[in-house]
Amino acid sequence: MRRTIPSATGNSVMPTYWQAFAPLVLFTFVASVTPGPNNMMLASSGLTHGFRKTIPHMLGVALGFVVMVVLLGLGLGSLFEHAPWFYVALKYASAAYLLWLAWKIAMSSSTPDANGRGQPITFLQAVGFQWVNPKAWVMAVGIIAAYVPKEGFFFNLAIAGLICGLVNFPSVALWAGFGAGMRRWLHRPLLLKSFNYTMALLLVASLYPLAFETASH
Repeated sequence: MRRTIPSATGNSVMPTYWQAFAPLVLFTFVASVTPGPNNMMLASSGLTHGFRKTIPHMLGVALGFVVMVVLLGLGLGSLFEHAPWFYVALKYASAAYLLWLAWKIAMSSSTPDANGRGQPITFLQAVGFQWVNPKAWVMAVGIIAAYVPKEGFFFNLAIAGLICGLVNFPSVALWAGFGAGMRRWLHRPLLLKSFNYTMALLLVASLYPLAFETASH
């Protein structure tokens, strides 16, 4: 027997969970695989530390985003409605933190970490980073508002969180793999430094939506 999900109006049904959540799969993939703070950092980490040492970072990104989606869906977003100053403070703290990360990437080692030196971002640091990542906030709010069926909301929220994790992890892993794959080509200090500068600039550029939102107010 196929399971169905009532529509918001209650007058029709969606035949399967897959049909209900297929748009979410597409949205999560596109949003996860396109450039953003997480992906710039993962590419740089893959280059500097290698793919294997970047796995905790990748897992932290995927799980951290799932936790964000679920907690926002459970009502954390109402905090911003009652305390808008907290949202503003978080927004500027996020921008400052991302600028600091961009500087760290630009100033990172001039040679790939082939001998195991250096400290890549840990699992818990990657989980926590999602809460200061503007792109993650936009994705999470958009998913809850547009892609989680309201009928049976909490169960659907759990399904949506699972989908986000399953789609997000391989998407961000592509960027870590890209960085790791570049190790053989960027062994020269000047080329490596140019790559890190590019990643840092793209990380700063990812703040554009935040700056646009501020200007519009």
